[in-house]
Amino acid sequence: MFRKQRSSTTPTCTRTTAAQRRTASNRKNPAVPHRLSIPFAPSLRRTMPSDLATGSPAPDTKSAQRPLAPAAIAVGFTVLCLSWMLNAMDRQVFYPLLPEIREDFGFTLEQSGLLATGFTIGLAVAGFLAGFVVDRFARKTVIVGSVLLYSLGTLAVPLAAGFFDMAGYRIISGVGEGVQATALYALVGSFFFHRRAFAAGFIGVAFGAGIFLGPMVGVPFAAAFGNWRAPFFLFGGLGVLMAVLILVTVSRRMSETKAGGGSASEQSDFSYMPASPYNRNTLGFGIACVASGIVFYGFLGLYPTFLREELGFDAGQAALAVSMSGIGAMLALLAGWMGDKYSQKWLLVGSFAGTSVVAFLMYVVVTDALGQYILAFLMGTLASGFLFTNCSTAMQRSVRPEHVGRGQGLFMLTYYVAAAFSGLLFARLVAVADWAGAGIWQLSVVPLAAAAALMLVDSKKMIRRG
Repeated sequence: MFRKQRSSTTPTCTRTTAAQRRTASNRKNPAVPHRLSIPFAPSLRRTMPSDLATGSPAPDTKSAQRPLAPAAIAVGFTVLCLSWMLNAMDRQVFYPLLPEIREDFGFTLEQSGLLATGFTIGLAVAGFLAGFVVDRFARKTVIVGSVLLYSLGTLAVPLAAGFFDMAGYRIISGVGEGVQATALYALVGSFFFHRRAFAAGFIGVAFGAGIFLGPMVGVPFAAAFGNWRAPFFLFGGLGVLMAVLILVTVSRRMSETKAGGGSASEQSDFSYMPASPYNRNTLGFGIACVASGIVFYGFLGLYPTFLREELGFDAGQAALAVSMSGIGAMLALLAGWMGDKYSQKWLLVGSFAGTSVVAFLMYVVVTDALGQYILAFLMGTLASGFLFTNCSTAMQRSVRPEHVGRGQGLFMLTYYVAAAFSGLLFARLVAVADWAGAGIWQLSVVPLAAAAALMLVDSKKMIRRG
């Protein structure tokens, strides 16, 4: 008995002594974190945060375990929404000023259409590639860098000497906006995992506010200075300040949250979904994204030109009409709530059908100012508030949580490549079939085709609502 008791006691004493020695060693060398030894222990490496294991920035493990204070969440999310609002203001101010830019440089309607929407080619390609980046590196750093990039592109636009360098500056701006969009929506999809569409609705509200404020601030600002270049300097400078604000106020515990949790049991819950992010549902929603980009940016790019050159509106009336579409886009919050509560497949089908009807009335039937204001509001509600918000989050719900960045990247690629050429396509259709024919084919027929393509989607293989 005595020998057995000693043999059972001895290992305990040994372990206690070893622990004491490690503690004493750490006290002697406080500058050397004990965590540094973890990467060399394969059995422990699996327990590290993936950001730390891959060498990208991550919050301290102990602080990451503490819940983020509601005030910190509110401040950080508000600043991110404001940055997206500025993004929308930045891109939106170009459209109502396009007639002045066209007159100043002598651009054709086709060149004007390409300048209006061609910047989204940079937005699309960069947004898709950014999907791989935000799955591996700190989203906060990516967002700050992207805001700085699109702001510099905006500051360069008024310095352009002709079509090609202006197009280049617009593409640079689009690259920054695309990277920001991918990182921002991936952040929202991860942090607000089961309510991502509702949270994305707040982002949509910010975008709608930017659409509204861009022309309302930019056009009077240009008139006050007697030069269309002035608003670009204003918005570019505000972008630089916004990047600093994000750096200071957004917590990494918010920006670097892992999607869907990290335990094996949580991950196995998604076995009903395709393992690859390239699947039947992303194909169906991808076609919907292409149509949505063609419709909304085809409308945005040349709608002010249609109002002024075809219907005889003045600059103020055209700016107000475009701003009404921004107010409609702010209903993205309702659209996001509905996307979390009801089938996004059928919600998108109904939104495409409504868009088709509104576009027909806008370009074929209604010619008075009040009617156009109402229709612009409805177009913003459907094409931006409902289609953009639910196309984006439905694409995320079609991939497993570990691929959330790539899901958002697929949305960016499909939506914005189509958007890049939507202005040129619309201008070509105007040359062939006049404004009414262009409105019917691009903004009424295309949405109906997209609604049919959504029949490919199998809702049972999307992330289930929590």
